[in-house]
Amino acid sequence: MSKSTGNYLTLSDALQKFSADGMRFSLADAGDSIEDANFVEKMADAGLLRLYAFLDWVKEVLSTKDTFRSGPASEYTFNDKVFISEMNKAIQSTKEYYQGYLFKEALRSGFFEFQALRDTYREIEIKGMHIDLVLRFIRDQILILSPICPHTCEHIWSLLGEKESILRASWPAGGPVDEMLVQSSLYLQEATHSFRLRLKSAMAPGKGKKVAINPSHGTIWVAKTYPPWQKTVLTTLKQMYEEKNEMPDNKIIAGALQPKPELKKYSKKIMPFVQIIKESFSKDGMKALNLTTEYNEMDILQVNLKYLISTLELEGIEIKFSDLAEDKVKEECCPGKPFMTFTEQASVKVRFVNPQPYSGLFELLVPIYEGDETCKIANRIAKLERSKIKDAANVRLLRYENTESGHRMIPDIDNPEQGKLQINDTAIFHIDTDNQTVTIQENGKQISTGYQLVYIVS
Repeated sequence: MSKSTGNYLTLSDALQKFSADGMRFSLADAGDSIEDANFVEKMADAGLLRLYAFLDWVKEVLSTKDTFRSGPASEYTFNDKVFISEMNKAIQSTKEYYQGYLFKEALRSGFFEFQALRDTYREIEIKGMHIDLVLRFIRDQILILSPICPHTCEHIWSLLGEKESILRASWPAGGPVDEMLVQSSLYLQEATHSFRLRLKSAMAPGKGKKVAINPSHGTIWVAKTYPPWQKTVLTTLKQMYEEKNEMPDNKIIAGALQPKPELKKYSKKIMPFVQIIKESFSKDGMKALNLTTEYNEMDILQVNLKYLISTLELEGIEIKFSDLAEDKVKEECCPGKPFMTFTEQASVKVRFVNPQPYSGLFELLVPIYEGDETCKIANRIAKLERSKIKDAANVRLLRYENTESGHRMIPDIDNPEQGKLQINDTAIFHIDTDNQTVTIQENGKQISTGYQLVYIVS
């Protein structure tokens, strides 16, 4: 800011425009130590909106506590435990920044990244957030933010039912950090990002590449270890590092790898792979040179399979070891870097109607895949009508008693299920793509679906 250029605010004007907490938030974010402070009004506006959004979310949580998942700590899921460890880690780092008078870093760690932890947890935990952890998050968030935004935090503190001022409260105790869980969570996020990129590429390939497909299913390939040529590169890099206690230059590495006969076939791939490993080494140290991962990739992906299916908007995903895959997949797949392939499976589209009066739900054309279960089709309907159906568990599927003429009958508004039978949760759907027909295997019988089916939302 400069008075000579007119780019300045008086203290009273700034407080009037951004409030006390808004100004404190913006000034903390303006710079640390001997750096020139950079106060930006757009950032001040954005910070104020972030504080307001957090306050609004807290009020919403407190008014809908009964809708969250609950239960003892012994029933915590993988993502519950990850969320706890990541909160503990953020609390520790934020405390260190405060002690070093690094308020910009404290704000980054104790608010922006802390909020991102909640957002990731909310997205990944398919069962829904646990109320105990949500309330702990709110409490910890306002405690570590209170040195910067005391007025907002004091207000939220009172909303939690606390009688004394937040200024008398202690710094949150935090707890132990399970680094393996944190690494596992990072692995899941990076893998999901790479899957999204591959899915986008499959749906819209570049010029001269394969024809675009509309994938319905996918297979995730997990490598038990590196391919032989990559093992050789990693082993050589490890030996060279241990000899001089530093990573050598690319020229020296290339000279050491060139004479090895097992690498001649992969001469164009060697140095790009070396560069990837060196970048990983700069972040992770000696772990980047390990031939296997410290965590179980297969277990992490299996635990989060429903999330992966949901976020990639696929109908199903298989997880297999890469030694069962084609050579091309084996070359692309390595420990910590799973590879995904996509397929477009055959389906038959069936008309589903909703006879409920005043529901705002009408007719849908839903694809049915071979071996579909009732719950999968209910999830599909919920996705198609996501603005009106919040929970797929509320969707019931019905068929007509008379499959030939039932769909021609005018529905009874007072009894929309008249002339219809509910399809069991254990029913299996089979398709005939040649004739474009669907049958249901229910109670040991094969039943035709007829011209259309019915869905009811509770």
